[in-house]
Amino acid sequence: MEPVERASLETRRFSDLGADIDLGTLPEEENEDLNVELAKLEDEISTLRQVLIAKEKHLAEIKQKLGITPLNEIKNNLSKGWHDMQTSVIYKKTQETLNTTGQKASAALTNVSSTVNKKIGEMKNSPTFKSFEERVETTVSSLKCKVGVPTQKSGNFEDVLNSTANASVQESTSANHSTEGFGVC
Repeated sequence: MEPVERASLETRRFSDLGADIDLGTLPEEENEDLNVELAKLEDEISTLRQVLIAKEKHLAEIKQKLGITPLNEIKNNLSKGWHDMQTSVIYKKTQETLNTTGQKASAALTNVSSTVNKKIGEMKNSPTFKSFEERVETTVSSLKCKVGVPTQKSGNFEDVLNSTANASVQESTSANHSTEGFGVC
């Protein structure tokens, strides 16, 4: 189609729209020049699209010959993106901040842990705890005597608790047996 015919066709299309577009304000000669220019631009755009499509096909053929698959491209893009991110200033500053924060948090937790251990040690040495420990030992000894487990003096609170647990297990199993033969402690 000739550019002049196309411009004429375009003019008719615009004139068919009626009141929506007012082409009457431009002189007729300028109007024709603009329509010709419009037709040329549309032809150029069409040509460029065809060239682009041909180049994209050629690119795909070359990638196929080289064995480059879409999956490989995605992997490469991700690797490049990850590398670019890691080398960015923001990433490095964030990493440094997180490392510093982690070190400070670790030091704080160590400090809290040592303080708690110190307080527990102080609590174990307090007269109240010693009195409680003695009462537990006495209770365990009397339970062992009732169950029939030989008593042994133990100064370790954890051993007392363990023996209490063992005595409870033995008490439940020996409840099925007769209680004859047990002496008074």
